[in-house]
Amino acid sequence: MTPAAAFFDLDGTLTLENTGRLWFRRERAEGRLALGQAMEAAFWMGLYGVGLMRADTALSRAVATIQGVDEAALGARIARFYEEEVVSVYAPGGLDVVRDLQQRGVPVVLLTAASTYLAGCVKEDLGLTDALALEFAVDAEGRFTGSLVEPVCYGAGKVAHAERWAEANGVDLADCTFYTDSITDLPMLERVGTAIAVHPDARLTRVARKRGWEILDWGGGVEEDTARMTRLRRLASSAVRRLSEARARVGDDPVDGPDNESDRERSGAI
Repeated sequence: MTPAAAFFDLDGTLTLENTGRLWFRRERAEGRLALGQAMEAAFWMGLYGVGLMRADTALSRAVATIQGVDEAALGARIARFYEEEVVSVYAPGGLDVVRDLQQRGVPVVLLTAASTYLAGCVKEDLGLTDALALEFAVDAEGRFTGSLVEPVCYGAGKVAHAERWAEANGVDLADCTFYTDSITDLPMLERVGTAIAVHPDARLTRVARKRGWEILDWGGGVEEDTARMTRLRRLASSAVRRLSEARARVGDDPVDGPDNESDRERSGAI
């Protein structure tokens, strides 16, 4: 059966690597992310990685660090990042599915917690119908306020974005398909007519098997994905411990953020 539209998650679904981690590593290597910022980001994401913080809360904390950064400058950096690092990590099987759907005339929509800037690059490069993603609030001078635009395109927020798109395009989500790797997308998986798990995480694997959802492997594989998540959880736990110890040594003072405009210009998020 041909779906009325097909929605795709990005990280771990269309790509074999998490683009957020790739960006973080690039910014640190190129000296745009100060040590204090790096430790703070590691702390928040570390809490998320070990299940002690919701991802949307961690996203809000991370986006707060780019307050004052010029939108156009960050957008240009993300475009270069996409060409140099993201293009090479697409899952071949995922690209095949996207092309097949496009050839059949099915609207293909990216639905991701990545930024609108990165999502826009994906949309243009792959010729997608649309891209629904995380939006950063921008002030009248074209600088980030440090806040996210609601609804945040994560978890149940993805459903809100998809419903708005479906209504505008005369589509019933019950006639649509959604591809993802993450249990955090369960609300959207339950909202569409056809839910498909792509080398899913351990929790989504259990749910998909119980509900009879199709499980696909576009290049990552369930065992490889589980092993990678185990390593990440261990690293996250270590990062949380090291930062907590560092804070204790300085009297529990928070890690200093950027203290001038040039530091803010060096920082960034995707």
